[in-house]
Amino acid sequence: MEFGIATFVTDQGIAPTALARALEERAFDSLFVAEHTHIPVERRTPYPAGGELPDVYYRTLDPFVTLTAAAVVTERLLLGTGIALVAQRDPIVTAKEVASLDLISGGRAVFGVGIGWNREEMANHGTDPTTRGRLANERLRAIRALWTEEQAEFHGEFVDFDPVFCWPKPVRRPHPPIYVGGGRGAFERVAEFGDAWLASVVPPRELGPQIERLREVAGRAVPVTVTTASHQAEVIERYAALDVERLLFHLPTRPEKETLERLDGLAEVAARFR
Repeated sequence: MEFGIATFVTDQGIAPTALARALEERAFDSLFVAEHTHIPVERRTPYPAGGELPDVYYRTLDPFVTLTAAAVVTERLLLGTGIALVAQRDPIVTAKEVASLDLISGGRAVFGVGIGWNREEMANHGTDPTTRGRLANERLRAIRALWTEEQAEFHGEFVDFDPVFCWPKPVRRPHPPIYVGGGRGAFERVAEFGDAWLASVVPPRELGPQIERLREVAGRAVPVTVTTASHQAEVIERYAALDVERLLFHLPTRPEKETLERLDGLAEVAARFR
């Protein structure tokens, strides 16, 4: 089982270059960074975790700028969006950003995707929250076409363009792995697009039955990465027994010294299971 880090990289915490170097030095295999373009001040959508929304949600850096900075100071670290909000993103721009990151990093990009929860944020991007699932699926299909076809075109309900040239193409073929986030409601999306399921905060006792259900829906075994996972040894052992491919430890957004100390402790935990 591999171990990585999921975090919000902001203007108030450790710099992405220092973070990326520290992760590779400590043998973590991946860095997944969150995305929110903004948070509306007047927000009716409740924060899924309850309570006040942490300010990291509106201070987070652009994920592709962050991951590019991480790419140029590392050699092995996988660089993932955790998650890119595709229902709020132009598919042509996104296809170019992911492929550019993959090229610059030498094939280390991982496209983690989801549809998001903040309805007011979506609305500011012109996204109707009631159709965001269909919109996200269509944009993912268009992005795959842009990655894999020399003259790509797409004609759908939400996305429509005649043949275009769009380069660079990704280093990895047919394209960088797509990790689909979400719960049971996302299993059809995982089945169609997912090279892996990005499961968020699912305890082991619930994960086993969900993996079985995902296999039924997808008709195949889908690798699983668990994000914001516990670092308690007994919990990690139970994930390992379920053949989870990767655990992403949640890293709070803190200044560099505090972050490095936290990473030292997490690296010691991970080392026990390698």
